[in-house]
Amino acid sequence: MGLSVDLIDDISEGIKGPKNLITDVDGVEVGQITIDQDDFHSGVTAILPHPGNVFKRKVPAASYVINGFGKSVGLIQIDELGTIETPIVLTNTFGVGTAINALTKYMLKQNPEIGDTTSTVNPIVAECNNGNISNIRAMKITESDVSSALNAAKDTLEEGAVGGGRGMVCYGLKGGIGSSSRIVKVDDDHTYTLGALVMTNYGFLDNFIVNGIPIGKSLAEMLVSDKQKEEKGSIITVLATDAPLNSRQLKRLAKRATVGINRTGGYIGNGSGEIVFAFSTSNLVSHFTEQNFDTVSRFNDNHIDLFFRAVAASIDEAILSSMVHAKTVIDRKGQLRYGLVDAAKQLVQQQPRYTAMIAQLFQQLGVKR
Repeated sequence: MGLSVDLIDDISEGIKGPKNLITDVDGVEVGQITIDQDDFHSGVTAILPHPGNVFKRKVPAASYVINGFGKSVGLIQIDELGTIETPIVLTNTFGVGTAINALTKYMLKQNPEIGDTTSTVNPIVAECNNGNISNIRAMKITESDVSSALNAAKDTLEEGAVGGGRGMVCYGLKGGIGSSSRIVKVDDDHTYTLGALVMTNYGFLDNFIVNGIPIGKSLAEMLVSDKQKEEKGSIITVLATDAPLNSRQLKRLAKRATVGINRTGGYIGNGSGEIVFAFSTSNLVSHFTEQNFDTVSRFNDNHIDLFFRAVAASIDEAILSSMVHAKTVIDRKGQLRYGLVDAAKQLVQQQPRYTAMIAQLFQQLGVKR
């Protein structure tokens, strides 16, 4: 999915994958479950790096903390060993503990050796605080919910206010799950895919821009009650590629997530949490091996800018896609939380002088009026 049109200022070559999703990277699957119970609006999104046993066949990986106001789990071992050995689970802040237990049990079921004849396992869980929309104190995420998301994994996914992104707010509007991908052609013989998935829950509406259109300032005039005083949001980003990049190179990719976040108006505040995971499905690392040496092919850093550009573009589009696909919801206090499309339409109804601006915005986002 992503956006149905090309980004006007796409910093990459702009060639999208067939589905324009992170699952364009062969083998990557995503499962989600959405929960709406009374004033609790949350869910789980699970990213599986490949369809095999991830503990036995680990993916080269890296993590990067842009700003560390967050409660993510598993980053230390990723940075130390340069691999990911479980699916990646995204949920709300108070669902992290439950997600750890569920993900650990999921891996124990697949691998009876874990904690017995071999090492323990490093579960990867990341979160955003959805307390503005959902009654986060209810703590209604269950281990069964996490298992359901893991077992629902497939090669396509829904975007918007779904899964772990159900209760998220982005630039004062409805945020959620967004995804996009880019094809990276290195030469006539080598073409790779890079995909991004984001869970968006950050930003000031005043700062929100789309392809240079300062739509946020206009919307902020209308939605005066949504003005924030401090940046306390978060965005979790997952990058996947089939290119032969090692953990050091993947960390370099992860750092470029900042570019994609900034292009829509994010500035990464004191109380925000921007966490990035990046992995490659090439050069898998065997857990059980008697070999002392591995021989692998590695991409040359002299040409890695192609991937840096793809990272920035795919994240830029994934953020916008999370907002375009996020429908208006009623929050825990019974108030409307506008999706971007509904907010823009409301702006035109209240102030017709913005009609041309909104028409241009919808054209650039591929929104049908």
